[in-house]
Amino acid sequence: MIPTQSTASAVWLVAEREIGSKLRSKAFMISTGILLLVALAGVLIGGFASKTSTPDAVAATSQTASVVRALPNVTVTEVGDRAEAEKLVLDEKVTAAVLPADDDPTGVVILAKKDAPSSLVMGLSQSPQVEILQPATTNSLLRYLVAIGFGVVFLMAASTFGATIAQSVVEEKQTRVVELLISAIPTRVLLAGKVLGNTVLAMAQILLLAAIAVVGLIVTGQNEVLAGLGAPVLWFAVFFLFGFILLASLYSAAAAMVSRQEDIGSTTMPLMMLVMAPYFLVIFFNDNPVVMTVLSYVPFSAPVGMPVRLFVGEAQWWEPLVSLVILLASCVGAILIGAKIYENSLLRMGARVKLVEALRG
Repeated sequence: MIPTQSTASAVWLVAEREIGSKLRSKAFMISTGILLLVALAGVLIGGFASKTSTPDAVAATSQTASVVRALPNVTVTEVGDRAEAEKLVLDEKVTAAVLPADDDPTGVVILAKKDAPSSLVMGLSQSPQVEILQPATTNSLLRYLVAIGFGVVFLMAASTFGATIAQSVVEEKQTRVVELLISAIPTRVLLAGKVLGNTVLAMAQILLLAAIAVVGLIVTGQNEVLAGLGAPVLWFAVFFLFGFILLASLYSAAAAMVSRQEDIGSTTMPLMMLVMAPYFLVIFFNDNPVVMTVLSYVPFSAPVGMPVRLFVGEAQWWEPLVSLVILLASCVGAILIGAKIYENSLLRMGARVKLVEALRG
């Protein structure tokens, strides 16, 4: 057995090799740059689109000014009488005028040159009183967008770096490089280094995306959304870290069971389904509290499900802690199983190694 210091050094040496090979890859750097630009564009476009439009300039007398000022997105120009209001409307200095009208049920009349602003008409229309028994904690569209955001980031990072690990393992087997590597370091050290290196890269990408999202929200003036996303984003980073380690261990083990690049899909497809299924479930059932509660405790969907529930205020303070404990236990189990499969399959060339054989050794 090699000393602990030497083991740590060997793990980091393998991790550095994984990180360096990716950073030297033009394809990886270009794809990362495109991903960051797309994320920034998405945040900016969504932010500017959600900002309030230019306020409507509306003329009003002293009797109607208080009513008009209560409407959203309106600036009021107070006038003395109807003639002055008509002149402002005809000169297009205001979009409309609101004057008192005793013969109208609403008590007011709207003057417009051609078309009255629909928002003004709706705001002054009489509507029945509405009582909401179960008020929504957040805007449904915003909830959907947040679910998509967390889901896309997790799906892309997990699938991209999972595939990278799988290709690296098979490439080393196919070229027989792995025989030289494990003659110098233990098999589990090689596995740990691969997982560590790709985890560092994945977390760096996640942190860059988070920074871009923060900058985009600040630029577009969405401070309230940013304040609400703070804690969920931190929890997402924590859940993603351990969720990715779980997946990386399983991807490495699955790839070790084959000897050709063409066969990777046969062993990694189940893992891809485990990543994609929770993503689609969170997207489709983001407004279903029961389904979201279940998904926030399932290890493969917790990195997306729990942050979404935290953002909308449906999760109690202790729930992410319990979910994280479940994820950590699953992560330990995946590492132990993955290491056993990896160790028993790495030097077996030729036909695909069956799962039962890989577990038995």
